[in-house]
Amino acid sequence: MKGHVTIPTALAKRANKVVRPRDAADVYAHPRSEFERLLEQAVLRRISTGYYALAPMERLGDPRWRPDLAAAALGIAQADYGRDAVALMSVTAARRHGALPRAIGTAVVAVPKQRPQLHTDLGEIVFVKRDVGRLDLERVETELTTGWMTTPEQTALDIAARPRLGGIEEADAGPILRALARRIDWAVTEELAREQHRPGALARVRKEAAGA
Repeated sequence: MKGHVTIPTALAKRANKVVRPRDAADVYAHPRSEFERLLEQAVLRRISTGYYALAPMERLGDPRWRPDLAAAALGIAQADYGRDAVALMSVTAARRHGALPRAIGTAVVAVPKQRPQLHTDLGEIVFVKRDVGRLDLERVETELTTGWMTTPEQTALDIAARPRLGGIEEADAGPILRALARRIDWAVTEELAREQHRPGALARVRKEAAGA
């Protein structure tokens, strides 16, 4: 039988439930060894080297709990760059918007710096260098954190511009764009395309919408 699990209030109340050992330096004198203990108690789950997810209160102590890949991607990006400098985008945002019916093993997140892909035990995380302040965003709530993701309009332009980003095939982009086209405000999409100098992407979205 497991002992009683206790979580410091400072960790339990974190807005972002993805934590790094250094985030707990003001909570524990030796955070790495304490994290190992919390792993054994299934309070934390290791996502990747240096990144851990705090289990929801109702799943504390349950070793079967696995966080959602998109939630983990957003949480990791926020841990490293701050909430307002990152956003879920491309196919990951498309899935949140209901335009991609099947889950894929890759999450795409916009971040302020160039960064290699990260392998996790949940899937791959692709980081794309973007100035999030120039993107059209909306709020997104995940099981690990609340933050930002691209709007349907921004997502459509992003996928049209880079259809293979996130590991999908070129042929898969068409159905996603057609699904997004049913939700977008065309005036907003046209304005974004002008501001971001993406006439080709707009043309691709229009073409797919016409074939819907």
